[in-house]
Amino acid sequence: MSSILIRNATIVNENRVFNGDVLIAGEIIGSVAENGMKAIPTDCEIIDADGLLLIPGIIDDQVHFREPGLTHKGDIRSESRAAAAGGITSFMDMPNTIPQTTTIGLLQEKARIAAEKSLINFSFYLGATNDNLDEILRIDPALVCGIKVFMGSSTGNMLVDSEQALRNIFGKANVPVACHCESESTIRKNMVSARNKYGENIPASMHPLIRSREACLLSSSNAAELALEYGTRLHILHLSTKEELSLFRNDLPLNEKKITAEVCVHHLWFDDTYYDSLGNKIKWNPAIKTRVDRESLIDGVNNDLIDIIATDHAPHTAEEKQESYLKAPSGGPLVQHSLVAMLELWHRGVFTIEKIVEKMCHNPAVLFRIRDRGFVREGYKADLVLIDTEKPWSVSKENILYKCGWSPFEGSRFRSKVIKTIVNGSVVYDNGVFNEESRGQGLQFERQ
Repeated sequence: MSSILIRNATIVNENRVFNGDVLIAGEIIGSVAENGMKAIPTDCEIIDADGLLLIPGIIDDQVHFREPGLTHKGDIRSESRAAAAGGITSFMDMPNTIPQTTTIGLLQEKARIAAEKSLINFSFYLGATNDNLDEILRIDPALVCGIKVFMGSSTGNMLVDSEQALRNIFGKANVPVACHCESESTIRKNMVSARNKYGENIPASMHPLIRSREACLLSSSNAAELALEYGTRLHILHLSTKEELSLFRNDLPLNEKKITAEVCVHHLWFDDTYYDSLGNKIKWNPAIKTRVDRESLIDGVNNDLIDIIATDHAPHTAEEKQESYLKAPSGGPLVQHSLVAMLELWHRGVFTIEKIVEKMCHNPAVLFRIRDRGFVREGYKADLVLIDTEKPWSVSKENILYKCGWSPFEGSRFRSKVIKTIVNGSVVYDNGVFNEESRGQGLQFERQ
C-alpha cells in the first residue's frame, strides 16, 4: 500500500484554518496531525506543503460533460482533466446528452464510460420526463446522485410540464430532486416582445429580460410549493435572482433542510454590465442578471440561505457561441477556473476561505449524503487539493484545458493557483502534469 505524507500544510477544514500534516494510506486519509506528525512511515512519499493551502477536493454538483453524443463540445476525458486542474475531485453530470439519460440503462452506460475515462470521481443524474416515472422508481439511492427536473426550457422531451407528472416525481422520489426553474410560458411571452422590437437581431443584453427574474421566481416558487406539499428533498439549481432567496431558510443545519439552493460561480462573478463586452460568452440559463442580484446572491452564500456553489459547466464550441443571439446556445465552460475565481473573491474580502470550502466541498457531501468524501477526516477518501494563494497567473488560450478551447475568464488574472490535486490517494494533477493512468470512482451515497 502506497503512502503519501503532506507536511506543513495550512489546512482548511470544518470552519477551521490550522497548520498540520496529512498522511495518506492507499486511497484513505490515514491520519491528520495538527502541528506535525509524530510517527512517519519510512517508505512514504513526502510532499512539502509549506506555504500552501490544503483543502478537501471540490465536489461539483452540476456539470455537463457532453458525453455521449455531444463530444465535439467536450467529453468525460477532456473535461475531467480540466476539472482536476481546477481542484475538482468529484462531479455530478446532467442528463441532457444524446441520448438523454432518462432510463436506468442509459445512466449505467454513462457510468461505464466514466469508469473508463474520468480522472476524477463521478455520478449521474437521471433525467425526468412527463412519462418515465417507472424508470425513476428503479433508482438505486446508494448509487444515483439525484433526479434532474427541467421546470423550464429544455431540449428534446425533458421539459416536465405535466402537473400530474411533477406531482408523481415530487411525491415518489427517493433521491434529491434537482430542478432547473424557469417558467417556459413567461420566457415565450418575453421572446415575442423582444422579436417585435429587434427582429432577428436581438442583442445579448436582452437575455436577462427574456429569461426574466419573473420566469425564475414563478417556477422556483412552484417547485418549493410542491416540495412542501409532498415533503420532497428539493434542490433548486443555479439561483440567479434576489427574490428567489425568500424561498429558503438558514435556521436549520443543512442535514435537516428539505429545500436547498445552489448558486453558480458565474452568477457570483458577472452581472449584466458584462454583456456588452462578452456577449454570448456569458449567455447562460438562467441568465446572469443585475449587480443587485449578484450582491444578493453573495449575501445568500454568506448568510447560509444558499448551500452550495457549483459551476453548471456547459461547454459549447467557440463557433457556436459566435452565432447571433437567437442561434448561440446557452452555457459555458467553468470547471478549470471555478475554485481560483472563488479564491479571487476571497482575496477581495467577499468570502472567507472557510465559507468557500464549506459551500464547495463540505456541503455537497452533506446535502447528497456522499459516503466518506468532502472533508479532511481520518478514514475518508483522500480527495485533496494543494493551492498556492500567492502565485499569480492569467487565463489565456495557451493554458485553457477545455475541449472547446475558450473561457469567459480569458484575460483574467488570478492570484491563486492549484498546485496538486489528489483523487483517492493518487496525485492526478501536479503543476500542469496529469497522471493519465489514474481513474476516478463512482460516488456512493448513504441513503436507505
